[in-house]
Amino acid sequence: MTTARISTWAPLRSQIFRALWIAQFVSYLGTWMQTVGAQWMLVDDPQAAVLVPLVQTATALPVMLLALPAGVLADLVDRRRLLLATQGAMAAVVGLLAVLTATGLTTPTVLLLLLFVIGCGTALVGPAWQAIQPDLVPLEQIPAAAALGSMSLNAARSIGPAIAGALVSLSGPTVVFALNAVSFVGIVAVLITWRPATAPRDFPAERALSALGAGARFIRSSPIVRRILLRAALFIAPASALWSLLPVIASRQLGLGSSGYGLLLGALGLGAVLGAVVLSRLRFRFDENALLIVAAVGFAAATVVLALVPIFAVVAVVLVLGGTAWLLCLATLNASMQLSLPGWVRARGLSVYLMIFMGGQALGSLLWGLLAGATSTVTSLLVSAALLGGCALSALWWPLHAKTGNIDLTPSTHWPEPTLVFEPEPLDGPVLVTAEYRVRPEDEDAFLAAMAVMGRSRRRTGAARWRLYRSVEREHTFVETFIVRSWGEHLHQHHRRLTGQDLVIEQAVERWVAGASHHLIAVRTPR
Repeated sequence: MTTARISTWAPLRSQIFRALWIAQFVSYLGTWMQTVGAQWMLVDDPQAAVLVPLVQTATALPVMLLALPAGVLADLVDRRRLLLATQGAMAAVVGLLAVLTATGLTTPTVLLLLLFVIGCGTALVGPAWQAIQPDLVPLEQIPAAAALGSMSLNAARSIGPAIAGALVSLSGPTVVFALNAVSFVGIVAVLITWRPATAPRDFPAERALSALGAGARFIRSSPIVRRILLRAALFIAPASALWSLLPVIASRQLGLGSSGYGLLLGALGLGAVLGAVVLSRLRFRFDENALLIVAAVGFAAATVVLALVPIFAVVAVVLVLGGTAWLLCLATLNASMQLSLPGWVRARGLSVYLMIFMGGQALGSLLWGLLAGATSTVTSLLVSAALLGGCALSALWWPLHAKTGNIDLTPSTHWPEPTLVFEPEPLDGPVLVTAEYRVRPEDEDAFLAAMAVMGRSRRRTGAARWRLYRSVEREHTFVETFIVRSWGEHLHQHHRRLTGQDLVIEQAVERWVAGASHHLIAVRTPR
């Protein structure tokens, strides 16, 4: 539970953050307008129940496919240049979509293909944008910056669809697509003027494949992060049904045009904005698991009403509550991820979260569309509501861990530098590190429990393999070994990857340390 009370508006005191936040809000407006235009182009098609959900699938699927490489890229290259390149490319593709639509060449296949390409840009932008937050605001303001980001997104969701609905009714989707292309200009202009500070590096840069492996090992060895990702998957997959089938319900069950559909999306967006406003107070009073349960139940209720009640006013009011539930769940999970990832792996960890979030929407939308085509939209929505109820119940067995967001991620350089007789090259390796411990029989249980935690720490920071051995020649003696794939990656353990939490873990076994650790590097012998 968050104890520090930092104003939600504090990050806006930073001039660069404020400029990027405003520019991104304009871009979000264009994105939501584009979504409405694309979905409404397909709503009259005979296969609308299948095609309309594919709009979300085409946009979100690239994130699932490219999230991990995008996270690695965001940690290895100049993030400002990466953002500039992707934003410019996305503007060009959206402009092409507008031209093709104006000339009558945008078939369903062309539309979905171009949306997929735009989604590839979104996949590259997401981790990079999250990773630059510490360069924009102080570390203690990161949760507030994340909340403002959610507020910007959902305010755009509240306004953009209503604007798009009116524009589509008056002049068709071409204008909507053209305005979205222009909306990227603001972000590009701000990024051109921004000059972030670059920290000097006195150790070799990570290589792409080793960085990808290090990120995967961190997540596998972090129970806190794995549980956050599980909670995200359990909510997103069934919740995607409401978003993907809303256009079909609006058109066929409620008899609405594009303007009415835009108002329903606006109701969801308005609810999300209200959720962002009250979130800090709720987090102060309730723990994260209670918020996740309430959010799942609230979104399930909104899904049931959407399926069964053919009254516009009732549906609109309930969708406001659904939007609030949506924001409570996603903001809670996002803040938990931000507070559980050390800086060196933040982009990679968040890329996996984005992969779960967007991939769950993409695959979920596809499956709910297929189920609706085989049965009906009402049946599909009711099944999703039942799964959301199961998501709420599952929090009783698989809650977020008690230490979520409450661990010390401050970088620590507590490992002593080894005394070397020669300096290995960065690509030399693998590297074997050993440490010896003397343990009295009465302390063995406590020692083994502490070493199990130590093993996860070693893997999180770069060990490809870790083992604890008992000596058969010296009594009460244990030997810890772990292997790092290269000397360069081991230097990253020393200089970047250890945190205050790792220091606490190592202090728990210090009283059993029997001597200095040893570093051995693999030697290639002749055949």
